[in-house]
Amino acid sequence: MSFNNNSPYHQVLGRLDYYFNKVFPRISENRGSFYFILIIVIVLLWLASGVYIVQPGEEGVVQTFGRFSSITTPGLNYHLPGPIQKVTIVEVERIRRVEIGFRTVGGVSKEGVLSEALMLTTDENIVQVELLVQYRIANSRAFVFNVQNPENILITSAEVGLRSTVGQMTIDAVITEERARVQDDTRVFLTRLLEDYGTGIQITDVRLQVADPPEEVRDAFQEVVRALADRERLINEAQAYQNDIVPRARGERQRLIEEATAFKEREILRATGDAERFLSVLGAYRLAREVTRERLHIEALEGILDQVELILLDEDAIGNQILPFLPLTDPSNSNPAPNSSNSSGEGN
Repeated sequence: MSFNNNSPYHQVLGRLDYYFNKVFPRISENRGSFYFILIIVIVLLWLASGVYIVQPGEEGVVQTFGRFSSITTPGLNYHLPGPIQKVTIVEVERIRRVEIGFRTVGGVSKEGVLSEALMLTTDENIVQVELLVQYRIANSRAFVFNVQNPENILITSAEVGLRSTVGQMTIDAVITEERARVQDDTRVFLTRLLEDYGTGIQITDVRLQVADPPEEVRDAFQEVVRALADRERLINEAQAYQNDIVPRARGERQRLIEEATAFKEREILRATGDAERFLSVLGAYRLAREVTRERLHIEALEGILDQVELILLDEDAIGNQILPFLPLTDPSNSNPAPNSSNSSGEGN
């Protein structure tokens, strides 16, 4: 492309040269030196653009012509300016989060993403699951070089791991008693998948936010959950009652066994003593029948009379209004004989 001297291009250049010579007459005289200094200043500014600062908790991944060069630590660092070298600052200590099945809007409200949240269980039921994954960058080099859009890969991998876990469980297990297992299995699956991809991401926590049936049938499933909770409560109450009554019954049984054993031993000893006494009496009876018979008779009367209260009456005072009597009881016994008043009444 050529321009003549009367072209607008040459006219603009001419005017710029005129104004430059008018404003900077000295520079125009030493134009070569000025251009040299200007180039030096530009080169210095270009070299100074390689100074950068890495904050605490960050790492700098240096690339030389697109290839990995080094990892820089926090502080003031330098790299050759572009396009020779390039630095990517990666926060390696900050805990980040991704959301599966929902998105937080404005840090307050939450919107469900049904395309991610609705999943199929092994008993062919649909369940709505929302998961929160927390992670950090464990390997900044792998995070920058190995995969493209590692956070998108994390979201996809977390959804795959969650669907794989939920797909192997029933809806009742996901909603009620196996919620912790959903978290643990998803974390193991996701960690292994990210290691295979070499993303440099370390999973720190996996939390199950929501595990409910779809909204259309949620009320019916909530009734089932409440029934299962009541069943567990009744089982616990029955178990507590069993734990209370069984030891008590065992103790009562042991007490009865010990009492029966003591009664048995006592009766055996009494029967043995009675038998030995009878044999001794029989031997004495064979030696002296009359004496032994009389002694037995007296002992029998003593045993009977010990249980009888005797009252002696005076025959001469029977006609009197006051009946004198002499109770033959133990003087130390302060309780009156039960038949004393009756006997005196009969005398009256």
